[in-house]
Amino acid sequence: MSKRVGMEVSIAAAEVVGMTNVDVIAAYPITPQTHIVEHLSELVADGQLDAEFVPVESEHSAMSTCVGSSAAGARTFTSTSSQGYALMSEICYIAAALRLPIVMAVANRAISGPINIWNDHADMMMSRDTGWVQTVAENGQEVIDLLLHAFRVAEDHRVLLPTIVNLDGFTLSHMIEPMFLPEQAEVDRYLPPYVPKLRLDPAKPITMGPVGMPDVYTEARKAQDEALKASKPVILEAWKEFADQFGRQYHPVETYQTEGAEHLLLTMGSISETAMTAVDAMRAAGKKVGLARIRLWRPFPADELLAAVRGAKTLSVIDRAPAFSGGCGPVCCEVKSMLFDGGCSPYVWNYLAGLGGRDVTVEDFADMVAKTSACADRGEPMGYEFLNARE
Repeated sequence: MSKRVGMEVSIAAAEVVGMTNVDVIAAYPITPQTHIVEHLSELVADGQLDAEFVPVESEHSAMSTCVGSSAAGARTFTSTSSQGYALMSEICYIAAALRLPIVMAVANRAISGPINIWNDHADMMMSRDTGWVQTVAENGQEVIDLLLHAFRVAEDHRVLLPTIVNLDGFTLSHMIEPMFLPEQAEVDRYLPPYVPKLRLDPAKPITMGPVGMPDVYTEARKAQDEALKASKPVILEAWKEFADQFGRQYHPVETYQTEGAEHLLLTMGSISETAMTAVDAMRAAGKKVGLARIRLWRPFPADELLAAVRGAKTLSVIDRAPAFSGGCGPVCCEVKSMLFDGGCSPYVWNYLAGLGGRDVTVEDFADMVAKTSACADRGEPMGYEFLNARE
């Protein structure tokens, strides 16, 4: 039976990773993810976790070690943030191409420069095309649940893709929250022992990652794209089985107060809970406002998102990372493409908000809805802005 605990979210994340009977953890400390792997190192050092903890000299080395351990058949975990992910990213592309089911927690943080250790989604956007499955947590309970789900999905032989669980740095990673921490027996029931489909073995030599000449490279990339798209049914299946066992159901896109809503906010991550408070206040004032939240970032949940926003008159998309000179943020670019393909046409305004840890308040969300509605009523061209940016 899961037990109710109050602890720092990063510590809880480490505890549940330990319960997966992970074999290898390779990591380098970087703010704000350090507490996750720091606690895992303590569990190993204290003999509570029978795993190999590899304290590498850089994030590039961390993912290189993870690639080697996963290829050898070990259940493998790492964690990083921001500049650490930037250094690691070269090898992340390789991990996905080799179909290695590594699980990684990313405590999302702004990318330099200027140097900033606080939260936004720049590192998440940097990693969007690496070929990894990616989910996004809003609170501590979801971090625990999504990490278990990540191992279950990544290691399924129908998927075999590395998987990231994104959690907002500091605003989530360092919060102390009440959570239900599963017992070991519950984890064992949900997550079967890892059985690699292919692995490096001196007794049965195989080649992983050979040179891809021009006559095969396109086909290899197409196969990788098909594999990521094909992971979605397994992701949904694993969420259904999680709900059956633990009573908490997750969906690729989740909605709040959207029934009859004319004006929708679209968010990702921990600011979604602030947005819910704003929606409650606007609903109480008689405004037909709702909220859609993206839970599954990769593969992109176009069908579910289209269903969630269809019928709305306006859509305020909140991006927490810029796409410089692109005319909109990276999430909004995906959303506009989805709307175009789906024949759905709400008026869209894009807000670049919460950059570098700046607060996004209940009042900010109310202002977004009011401004988007006013722009739509005046027939202005759809656009974007850096929220509350001083001139």
